[in-house]
Amino acid sequence: MSEIIGFVGMSHSPFVTMLPPDSAAAPGGAFLGDAARVEAAVAELAPDAIVVIGPDHFHANFYDVMPPFVLGVESAEGFGDFGSASGPLPVASALAWSIHEGLAAADFDISLSYALTVDHGIVQSYKMVSHKDGIPLVPLIVNTAAPPLPGMERCVALGKALGAAIRGSDFDGRVLVVASGGLSHWLPSNDPRDVSVAGEKRESLIHGRRDTRAFAAAREPRVRAMGGDPTARVNADWDSWFLGQLAATDLASVTALGHEGLEEEAGSGGHEIRCWLVGHAAVGEPLVWSSYEPVPEWITGMAIGTTFEVV
Repeated sequence: MSEIIGFVGMSHSPFVTMLPPDSAAAPGGAFLGDAARVEAAVAELAPDAIVVIGPDHFHANFYDVMPPFVLGVESAEGFGDFGSASGPLPVASALAWSIHEGLAAADFDISLSYALTVDHGIVQSYKMVSHKDGIPLVPLIVNTAAPPLPGMERCVALGKALGAAIRGSDFDGRVLVVASGGLSHWLPSNDPRDVSVAGEKRESLIHGRRDTRAFAAAREPRVRAMGGDPTARVNADWDSWFLGQLAATDLASVTALGHEGLEEEAGSGGHEIRCWLVGHAAVGEPLVWSSYEPVPEWITGMAIGTTFEVV
């Protein structure tokens, strides 16, 4: 049986690597320094596998088929968007299949992939905690990009089932759970029902799978142009409140916000906290250490939360 040895919740942003700070005192320096601290702690924990929960930013999932949850069970490949790692990633297939069986037994009809493409939403946090070791991962994508989104209570329930599935797995090893998602940030709409989403953009959101590379090549320059915006909005007070609820294991106060309440407080990008809810519920322990740095120049506030077993 597997043992869950800890949880890492970590923001991701393409700009953390594209616009690195000049010094530790510059914006983003604290985040990168604390990320290095987490990487060292993970190395000491020596996990045999890492379950990584994160979103996709229209590099694998589009509105021709938009599943709420996708589990990679055999192979995974980094898309390489915004300078993130590209190419094959090691997958802990035995653990992945065991997780799938456990989730199915808990009445989660989760989508699965034998060949999953993952973008920076999975790869960046995975590499930040483990890039020196090549630890095998199990990628779990949560749709946070645009409606219909899985309910937050459903994400908590999935997390609890995920934790039980890991602990009951035939995989004999030490498992770290990593949740990758930004906290509060405001992004343009990706909802095809929104009248502001029209023309080529709407077509790409629905049919981008026909040529994912062409779609990404057209979209990425527009996103890169958002970098370095000192007026980009974050809600640092809400972010601190959210981290406090995880420290108190009070997920009910977060889920009580509902879709509209969450978006009002944390923006459309704030829906990525669903990944944190899944991971935190899987581990079932309080958040015992956290670091937060609001970095509007990179579009999103950066945060790291951890809970580690004492070894």
